[in-house]
Parts: sequence; structure tokens; C-alpha cells
Amino acid sequence: MAWWGVCSAMFYIVVGVAMAKSYGTVNAIIGLVITVLAYGIINGIISKYAIETGLSVGLFSRVLFGSKGAALATLIFFATATYYAIFEGSVIAVTLNHMYPSVSYTVAALVVVLYSVPLIFGSVQTWLDKFNGVLLPFYILGLIVAVILATNTYGYSDAWLRMGPENPSPTGWWNVSVYYMGIWVLMMFTFDFARFGKKEDVKYHVLFNFGVPFYLLAFLLSGLVGIYLVGTMPHSGDLSEVSVAFDLVKLMGVAGLVFVWITQTRINTANYFLATTNLQSFFKDVFNIHLGKIAWAVVVGIIVYLLMLVDVFAYILQALAYQGIFVVAWVAIALTHILHPRRKRNFWRHSRNQSRNVTKIR
Repeated sequence: MAWWGVCSAMFYIVVGVAMAKSYGTVNAIIGLVITVLAYGIINGIISKYAIETGLSVGLFSRVLFGSKGAALATLIFFATATYYAIFEGSVIAVTLNHMYPSVSYTVAALVVVLYSVPLIFGSVQTWLDKFNGVLLPFYILGLIVAVILATNTYGYSDAWLRMGPENPSPTGWWNVSVYYMGIWVLMMFTFDFARFGKKEDVKYHVLFNFGVPFYLLAFLLSGLVGIYLVGTMPHSGDLSEVSVAFDLVKLMGVAGLVFVWITQTRINTANYFLATTNLQSFFKDVFNIHLGKIAWAVVVGIIVYLLMLVDVFAYILQALAYQGIFVVAWVAIALTHILHPRRKRNFWRHSRNQSRNVTKIR
């Protein structure tokens, strides 16, 4: 359930709508189905390996690239998770300020950070697991209620099935599939969560927890709901997570604000947790600084809050474009290593040679 907190970002709703507007609803749906299958297969392979070895992204990257390469991987992972924490937290703060103007954005952002940081003080297997497990049904219920209210308020329209250009490209589904590769950082997310899994549960994790069913909810269901809502409700201005959040508040009132809080808080438990653990790993490996998870969580919280107050999104988006290239390359190399027929034998030789070298040095 700690991992399933990743499935409820407002971002997934918006991306589905953006793909339908750019390439047509049919292409968006086809691309989403391909994406779900691709993510399910790749993360099934990654989760099985992570469970069997217990390695994190940092430790696994050390096997692939050495200590310097591992440091780069953890730094980029930290930066990406931090960006998402900034963005998802900002959605809550802006929505709260929109509904209650007396609460300034600065104060709202501070409140978001102050309650988000302590959420990751507990362990993944107990506290985060229970917290996200309790909120998951409310997220699903919120999606259903939003669809029902939109239909009752504005009536049913099949406009959502005809969204996008009049003559959509016949290969638009390919563009949709490639676009979703931009968030392959979820493969890294999978690695750092799956390592907590029990070996006796590996089949369940591979097929269900990190497999196709998870992405059916995260991508396909969220995307379809977003496409339906935007096709049904009158919408003004540019499409963004914030504009969709405003529409939900307009449609559902206070319940809409609660729904936005649930979606963003669930995903931010993962963002803060992974930003903290990878920042901790980076400073430990590069600067030999050993601090506890709570101390690094506070550091992440300070960084997130300061960046929430500065208009740096354009620069971060550009940085993320390059990080996306790195992440896709990392996933490709990781899969090559995991699926190599002689991986275990080569890895054993490498480990044995390292042990001999250490013995000689001693």
C-alpha cells in the first residue's frame, strides 16, 4: 500500500487529457493500453530482481557503474523525486489558497511541507503502508463521485470520445506511448519499493503489485476519468494540474479540496521518502556524511519549501527533459544486466575478484 500511493497523482489525470487533446481520444486510449502493458512487463522484471537481491537503486547502480556512477544515479533520482514533491505540493497549496483566499500561498505551502515531512519518519512496511492503505479507497471513491456529479450537473455527452484534432494522426498512439516514457523514473521508484518485498510473495508482486493491475489504475483509469471530465465540464484556460484541481473544487466543493489533498498527499509520501533516502545515499557515498533519515527528511522539506516559493518550474522542466533521457538509458542498461543469461555467473566472478583484491590490500 505504500507503493500504491504512487498511483494517485493528479498528474496522471492531466497527462491523459493532454494526450487526447493532442492526438485524439482513440489514440490516447491505445497509447495508454500499450503503456500499461509496457510498464507492467518492465516493472515486473525489475521488482523480481529487487526482491531477490534486496538492492536499492544506489546499490544496484554501483554494480553497474561503480561508485561515481551510483552517486550520479542517486543524485538524479533525488532531484526528480524532489521536483515532483514540489509540484504535487504546490497543487495542494494553490488549491487551498484558491478556495480560502485568506490563507496565503506562502502559508499554505508551509503547511503542506510541515505535515508532509513527518509522514515519512516511520517505516515503509508499517506506517506508510497503513496510511496509504486507508486513503486508497477514498481516492477511487473520489474518481467515481467526480464522474457522477459531472454527469448529473452537465449531462452526458460523447464529446470526450471525439477529443483532439479533427483528423488525428493514425500513428498518434505511438507518440502517446513515447510521451509516457518521460516518467520512466517510476521504474526507479519500483526498485526502491520492491526491495522491501518478501521472496515468498514475489509472484504476487510481479503480477499484481508492480504489474499491469497497478498501472490500469494509475494510468488508464485516471486518464479515462480525466478525459471524460474535461469533455463533459466547461473548462477555461490552459490545461494543468492546478486548473483540473480548481474544476474539481468547483464541482465538488469542500469534498473536491479533500480529494485533491488525498491524491497529492499519497503521491508525496513516495516523493519525500525517495528524495530523502537517495539524498542520504548520495552524501554518504560522496562526502562520507552519515546522518539519519529524519535529518535528511528535514533537509528535503526545507529544499522543497524554498523552491515552492520561487518560480523555477521552467528551468526544472528543462532539467527533467535531460534527466528523462538518463532515466530511460538507466532502465535499458538495468534490463540488459538483469536479463543477461550469464549475469549471475559474471556477477559472482566480479564479487569474488573484488573480495580477493580487498584481501590483498589488507
